[in-house]
Order: sequence, then structure tokens, then C-alpha cells
Amino acid sequence: MSFAGLLLAAFVVGTAPTASPPVQPANPVYGSWGYDPKSMDPSIKPGDDFFAYVNGGWDRATPIAPDRPGAGVVFVVRDKTENQLREIVEDLLANPGASPTARQIADTYATWVDTAAIEKAGVAPLKPYLARIAAARTRGDLLALFASPGFASPIEIRVGIDPSNPKRYVARAGQATLGLPDRDYYLSADPKMAAHRAAYRNYVIAIQKLAGFANAVAKADRIIALETALSKEQWDRARRRDIAQTYNPMNRAQMAALAPEFDWVPTLAGMGLGKVDTVVVAEKSAIEAAGKLLASTSIDTWKDWLAFRFLSDHANELPRSFDGLNFDFYSKQLRGVGVQRDRWKRGIELVNASLGEAVGQLYVARHYPATSKIQMAELIADLRAAYHDRILGNDWMDDATRKEALAKLASFDARVGHPVKYVDYSTLKVIRGDLLGNAIRAREFARNLQLARLPYPVDRSLWWLTPQTVNAYYDPLTNQITFPAARLQPPYFDPNADPAANYGSIGAVIGHEMGHGFDDQGSKFDATGRLRNWWTPTSAQAFAARTARLIAQYDEFEPLPGKRVNGKLTLGENIGDLGGVETAYAAYRRHVARHGEPVLIGGLTGDQRFFIAYAQMRQGKVREDEERRLLLIDPHSPAKYRINGAVRNVDAWYKAFNVKPGDKMYLPPEQRVRIW
Repeated sequence: MSFAGLLLAAFVVGTAPTASPPVQPANPVYGSWGYDPKSMDPSIKPGDDFFAYVNGGWDRATPIAPDRPGAGVVFVVRDKTENQLREIVEDLLANPGASPTARQIADTYATWVDTAAIEKAGVAPLKPYLARIAAARTRGDLLALFASPGFASPIEIRVGIDPSNPKRYVARAGQATLGLPDRDYYLSADPKMAAHRAAYRNYVIAIQKLAGFANAVAKADRIIALETALSKEQWDRARRRDIAQTYNPMNRAQMAALAPEFDWVPTLAGMGLGKVDTVVVAEKSAIEAAGKLLASTSIDTWKDWLAFRFLSDHANELPRSFDGLNFDFYSKQLRGVGVQRDRWKRGIELVNASLGEAVGQLYVARHYPATSKIQMAELIADLRAAYHDRILGNDWMDDATRKEALAKLASFDARVGHPVKYVDYSTLKVIRGDLLGNAIRAREFARNLQLARLPYPVDRSLWWLTPQTVNAYYDPLTNQITFPAARLQPPYFDPNADPAANYGSIGAVIGHEMGHGFDDQGSKFDATGRLRNWWTPTSAQAFAARTARLIAQYDEFEPLPGKRVNGKLTLGENIGDLGGVETAYAAYRRHVARHGEPVLIGGLTGDQRFFIAYAQMRQGKVREDEERRLLLIDPHSPAKYRINGAVRNVDAWYKAFNVKPGDKMYLPPEQRVRIW
């Protein structure tokens, strides 16, 4: 999910203005212990639908905002963070001072919000880019365009860590991102997908006409036929998760044999990879097929595709007529979102995308209290100890494999809050008033940053989320778990909340991310981050049997009529959820052992509060169209099944809520999946 490496000279410790940490409130933000009791629906038995028991009151009382695909805790925290970032950016807009980075942020945002200037410029900013496409005469010209930042390509090549040697970088090639979200949108006979395809055709026609292109209807049909042909050979997302299938290092001769149509010597040189001898190929057959299509499809059709994709991919940087068309299709049609987000909110997204760590450094100075890191350290230590105990105590792993697992656990590197050094954006040229040009230059800057890292050893200090991102991740190639500052907010983490609330929420997140080191794919990497089979056949077989049962459980969940969760696609996240809640609970019991058995609060035991906090942490819902989209592309199960699917396998949950046979979620002990 991330790319590693760094040219040391490209990073410096910044000089952002500092601010005093905010004063923490005396009481938890949510309720009396970290949970809002109005969210609950006590009419539902915990053993029938635990997610609804905890969140049913919230669900009834909370509509989905018209500009959002869903609602829930993550949206609340993101909105809060967004408003904090708005204050920062607008302060810089009013007074950027002498800091070059502050001026870059201010100019990027000011250009975005100056809609009068954008409308006045019209399509003029497009002309040099469309002229490059129009001038293409040969397939070599097409390859040069494919290699250029801002233009689409039938394959994607970037820099990443080498799974066989995680101390170095390699070039990595994979299948293209197409105009529709997934291959099923092109190929499925589902009537809903057919409607999306019809709407996509209308969109392709309309945006070309808006730009003044002739023969828009015929071009649209050729463009969609080309994308459909590409999609037929692309791999589905479950297969793309399998590192055993997607790790295919190839030298130049092998690349030429696989897909000679891409003329790899000049193509790699055009991407700044002229000295690269080896490329790690992901979806081999898809790249081979893309090469054949490059040869068999007319140059004019490829040019039509490039021109359309440039319009569509950059519609947000064009006048409102283009932006509106793009929103109507990608948000209204595909996700069911009826209203576009406020301009300022989208401007914050833009500066985050272009100058993320520069903005993040300012965010940390204003909004990340150092005390949070202290409490997080205790949580992480308890999680690490709990995983250690559970690995030692499992009954299916033999000693040789257990030894390797414990070594991997011991080498986990937990990063909290923010990077130790920030990206230096001084070489990124931002021109006030040039919205499209700024976007292209930001992409070029990001690519050049990757290229600059290639000759150097991997820099483990790099972060792949900004401090202001409400998320967390595990990187198997560095064996690191990372928790940005913005994720450490209520209800995920509240320094004034009951420990049960924090262990059940952010503790389960920590456990989840650590669990990715031992999921079906993360477990293929060793303690150093190297792709290596450290499993004995006996332990591997026992692990596979347990994961197969988890796949079968999730395959049964049906969020929409006829639409089930894909147990294979979501397996890694489901393993993370199950291991996360079990280990977070064990960590909580370690905390209790040190500090004493908790008292009742609101009639709830500490264990009950733990599991309620866990379910509140995933509180959320999405629109039906968004649900359909996510079921196809998202490796996470829907929120309800992330909770219910995990806790029904946890013995402590049964005891906490007296769940008995006859309750809808009840599983006999022998049917409960126990992995970590």
C-alpha cells in the first residue's frame, strides 16, 4: 500500500511555527466514560446484533449529509480535523510571512478558491497538454505521453521497496487504473452495472463536447471499447492481494519478452528509470495483454483515450462545467452523493494532496499534545505483551514457527503522531493563478521524490500518511505500524476517557495494525520485512485451515440483497479485526491487573465498556450505491460486519453480554475461529 525510500537531501526538519498544546478537557468528550449512551438501542439484544445494540440509536438519529457517501465516527473526526486545517490555511492566506512553504500553501489554496479566475481562463490551460496529445504520430510518441506526469497510461510504473531485499528500492509495474472503479463495472451483467456503463458513456460524450472535441459519440464508443478490452485481462482485487502471484522480478530481456510493445529501454528512460535493470511486475498477464492492445489498437484511438482521460482526471482543476460533470458521474451516479462538498473543503483536500507534510507540520504544532504519546506508549506496550502471550499460548503453531513469529513481533516499529523529519517542498513550483499547472507540477514533484530515493538505502523514517490523516497503517516491508496525530482523537482515543474505552477503540486499532503482520499476506514477510517463508508446513496448514473458516463466515454476510461480502478480498482486514479485538482485550486485562478491577459505570462492567467502545469505534453507514462500490473494491468488510463478524468469535464477548444459544449471533465454541 505504500512506497518506501528516500534521498536524504530531499528532506529537512522544517521550521513551522510552534504553538502551546491545547488544554485537555476535564471530562471525556463522549459521555461519562468515552461513549455516548444516546447512540445505543437497548431494545436490541447484544447477542442478536451487537453493532445495532451499540449504534442503533445513533443510526436512527443521524442522516447521511448530502455531500457525503456515508456517516459515522470517521466522518466526524475528519470534519473536525478539516476545520482545524482550515484555520491553519486561512491564517497563512492572511499572513504567509517570510516562509516559502507558507507561501506555497497560501498560493495553492488561493488559486483553488479564486473561481472567477478559473472561469475566466476557461479551457485555455488545457491547450498545451492537449496539443501534446494531438501531435503524437507514432507509438513511441504515445509511450512518451504515458511516461509523463498528468497523463494516463495502460500500465503504471513507480518506485517501491524490494520485497526480496527491503533495504533497497526497485521499479514496480502494474495494471492501469481505468475510468470506472473496477473491472466488474465493465463486465458484470448486473442491471446496476449496466446503468453505470450507460451513464459513463454519456459522461465520456459530454465532457468531450464541452471541450469542443468533434465526433464525441464515436470517440466515446472507441474509448469505452478500449477500456473494456483492458478490463477483461485485468486481475480482480482478491487475486491482486496475493504477493506470491504479484511478486515477479524481471530483467529487461524478460520484460521485452513479456510485452515488447512497450519498448522498455526508452520508456523506462522517459520515466527517469533509465539505469534500472530489474522491474518487479505485478499482474503479468494484464501487462502482456495491454501490450498487445497497444499494438492492435489505432494510434488515434489511444490519442482519444488520452485526451478524454486528461479532461476527466483534471476536471477538478477546470471551470465548474467540467468539475460539475465529473461530480455528477463519479459522485452522484457511482456513489449516490447528491451535493458537492463546499469549495473550501475541497481546497483543504488539495493542499493536503500537494503539500501534505508541510500542512501536517503546522497541524502537529497546534493540535497534537505530547501527553497523547505517553498514553499511547502504554497501550502499545500492553498490546505487544498481549500478542507475545497469545503467540506463546496458541495451540496450533509449532515451536520453529512460533520462534519466528515472536522475532517478528519483537521487531515491530511503532510510530505515533508525526514523522521525525518532514518533506522539503522547496523545489515544488507553485504559481498563483495556475491551478492546472500546479496540479501537474505536484505530480511531477511526487514522482521525482520517488526517483531520487532509488539509488539510496531505504529510509525507514518515511511516513506514507500525513499527520493530519484520520487513518493508520502497517507496512510489511518495514514491519512498521503508524498512527498519525489526527487518528488520536475522540472517540478513537481520549486521554480523559475510561481505560476500557481507549483499549476498546484505539487499542483495537493498534492490535489490528499489528495483526496485519500476521495476516494471510503480511505473514509471508519476516522480521526484517523480507519476503520469506518462515512457516513450517504443519503450521502453515493449520493457519490456512483457520483462515478458510474465516473466509466462509464472511462469505455468508449479505449487506444488500444478492450482494455478499467477499471473504477472500477482505480476509487480511478480517484477520486484523479479529486479532485486534482479541489482543486489545487481553491488553486491557493486563491494564486491569496493574490498576485494579474497574467499577461499574452506568451499570456497565469494564469488559462491557471495552466491547461497546469497540463497536462505537466502527460506528458508520454508507449509501446503497457506495455500499455496492465498496463491496467490489474495498478490502475492508462493511462496518457492521467488521464488528459482528469479529466479536462472535471472541469468548470474552459472550461472557460479557451473556450471549446464549438461540441468540442470532451465537456460534458454538467449536465453530469460533481462533487465530491470534
